[in-house]
Amino acid sequence: MTVYLLPEEPLFPPVDEAEPDGLIAIGGDLSVERLLQAYAQGIFPWFREEEDVFWYSPDPRMILFPEHFKVSDSLKRTISNKKFTIKFDTAFDRVIRGCAAAPRPGQDGTWISEDFIDAYGELHARGFAHSAEVFYQEELVGGLYGVSLGAAFFGESMFFRMNNASKVAFHALVERCRQNGFKFIDCQVETTHLMGLGATLVDRKEYLLLLADALKTCTIKGSWTA
Repeated sequence: MTVYLLPEEPLFPPVDEAEPDGLIAIGGDLSVERLLQAYAQGIFPWFREEEDVFWYSPDPRMILFPEHFKVSDSLKRTISNKKFTIKFDTAFDRVIRGCAAAPRPGQDGTWISEDFIDAYGELHARGFAHSAEVFYQEELVGGLYGVSLGAAFFGESMFFRMNNASKVAFHALVERCRQNGFKFIDCQVETTHLMGLGATLVDRKEYLLLLADALKTCTIKGSWTA
């Protein structure tokens, strides 16, 4: 396999030429145009190394169909207690910075650099990126962010500072996606945590078919605050 060095134009090689770990290309920038092209082709940026952006399209891919989301009894109790307040798109920058600062087992540092924060902040300003936020007594204690395109939501990262806060944020995201008729939530790579919430693995070919179908729907742009 060949890993491509991207040109200045927002173009990507065919994803079936990706490396076994999903790496498809290196380089380019994090412009809104390139990011939207990437997501529409089943590609996402994951981390930077020596100032280069690495682009991935893993096979298999982990996704969650909203109707398959599993709510545990403990999460049901947490939600019914109503100790958390849920909001959307009121603290995007704080959420992405919370994700950047969150410790990741097995990872040294974070891929969410200032360039990533700026890039996704611009996606948010243009109505493509969104955050689900969990507050406890007016303090932000958890949340997640990702990109909405067509009838698909591409989850990027989440964090928590109180137990269950990120699960509550994910539950809120699933409910919002269900209400808006989203086909699936892209969880990118396999984790046991997401498997326990109902996510499933699909091969790249099936994922691209699901993505193509989701992109037939017009993107709901703008704030999800309401």
